[in-house]
Amino acid sequence: MQNARLAGPGAGAEKYDILTALAVKGLSSSGPLQTSILRLVALVTARYNWARGEMAIGQREMAALWSVDERTAKRETRRLIDTGFLVLKVRGVKGRVAVYALDLPAIYGATQEEWVKVGSDFALRMAGRHEPAPQRQVTPQAADAHVVHVDFSGGSRGASSPWARMMRMLEDANPAHFASWYARLSLVRAERGVVTVCAPSRFAAQYLETHLRRELEHPLRVCFGPDTRCEIVAAS
Repeated sequence: MQNARLAGPGAGAEKYDILTALAVKGLSSSGPLQTSILRLVALVTARYNWARGEMAIGQREMAALWSVDERTAKRETRRLIDTGFLVLKVRGVKGRVAVYALDLPAIYGATQEEWVKVGSDFALRMAGRHEPAPQRQVTPQAADAHVVHVDFSGGSRGASSPWARMMRMLEDANPAHFASWYARLSLVRAERGVVTVCAPSRFAAQYLETHLRRELEHPLRVCFGPDTRCEIVAAS
């Protein structure tokens, strides 16, 4: 469990992004889960201390905030804990209210499928926080004469290789998609009719596979051959 302790530059934006992700997840759900998530959004907005990564609140206060009775508030709190969104840090005892914290990895994981509904820039931003591991440069086997490797991250637009031409085509066709999704791709290998590209995260690879494969494959086949197939992998 990772407490949501957010302070300093960029913290405000991440707080709003977390609340946005939860709200969209709640709206896309139904029944008790929808109610629970939207109640959590209200609770966090009203009472969460982001700098400390916790909130201290009693069942009576929760019930008043949610316009329910205390029994319902207790049941709702248990549901939020069971889903993993809310973690009980300190139990409430006589004269002292309970202390709760958010579990950010659980929230990011549970809302991941909804990020694209907000927008590709939002999805990329959330994925960068959810999977912060730096991009790994994959080096092809030197013995394979058919392997091509070009590092386009340095902006070598003058390169005449198929990979560089493909990247220029992607950038010219859709600068926004290029900046958000294609610029951080790296070429792993091109051999036997298959071009393997590496995305910086599992989420980015999944998004490319699901939403942008056709857009990616058109320039790839123009530059590498009409029968070329694209394989998308994630850095690890």
